[in-house]
Amino acid sequence: MDIDGLETFVAIAELGGFTRAGARLHRSQPAISRRLGLLEQELGAPLFDRLRGRTRLTEVGRAFRPHAEAALAALKDGREAVRGLQSGLSGSVSLALVGTLADTRIVETLRRFRKRARDARLELRTASSTEVTDLVRRGEVTLGLRYFYPDSSELATHAAGAEAMLVVATAGHPLAGRRIANVTTLKDERWIGFPPVRGERDSSGHLLGRLLIRAGLDDADVTLIDSLTAQKRLAQAGFGLALVPESSVRDELRQGLLVALNVPALRSANPITAIHRRNGYLSPAAKALLGLLTAKPLKPTRVTPAPSTP
Repeated sequence: MDIDGLETFVAIAELGGFTRAGARLHRSQPAISRRLGLLEQELGAPLFDRLRGRTRLTEVGRAFRPHAEAALAALKDGREAVRGLQSGLSGSVSLALVGTLADTRIVETLRRFRKRARDARLELRTASSTEVTDLVRRGEVTLGLRYFYPDSSELATHAAGAEAMLVVATAGHPLAGRRIANVTTLKDERWIGFPPVRGERDSSGHLLGRLLIRAGLDDADVTLIDSLTAQKRLAQAGFGLALVPESSVRDELRQGLLVALNVPALRSANPITAIHRRNGYLSPAAKALLGLLTAKPLKPTRVTPAPSTP
């Protein structure tokens, strides 16, 4: 089976069209069509439906896609294995991580890696936890750093610590500076949270729902917002309370735009997980970075709630 055909198929599936796939692969649209046609002829079935300018995977295409992605990832692993033997702690190491994890502690870890592997080129990408998993699974990056554990037997997981989740509210909230031992005090509060991620047992959206139920706030009014920035802005404007990673609100807390409420019953931490393909090749440099990410797992810090505003 032709590698060019697999690359063409995966590019069309990822980008949703022949023109964009051609731009990525630096091929004309007729060349893209010919490559795909040869692959479909070999498989004996169409891989895409063409509907008024839109391209959609057929049932055969959906079944074939993960195998094509795995084949391309294995080929990339083979190239990296050869380069690893030749280069030692050099070459390229790619890491995808959730944007909020790119704070001072992670940056210091990356700085130590750069110092240890001076000849290695570190490539970084930021994405959501689900996107990090997909990037690693498809072999587009070697390592991933995300919240919670992915539900995928294709991936190896390594504990890399945890991050505190904080209940934040608008500055001057009447409960700021108080220890809220009785959660019924919050029964009339509105909440802002992430939607639960489909296909995963754990996510920030699942966490908020479980915490509210455990605290007896089953009937809480929760507005689901899939943007962390939007959640912070809405909480800042007094729209509701939000449960967010501590690293994501350091600046807002320092500037007094948000306050962290002291609610013992809702204290929680998101596990941080380093991931890579279970059967994928890890170069010496990638192993060195993975070792640094997991050697001293990040511990959740405790932010002192802001005093109430007079």
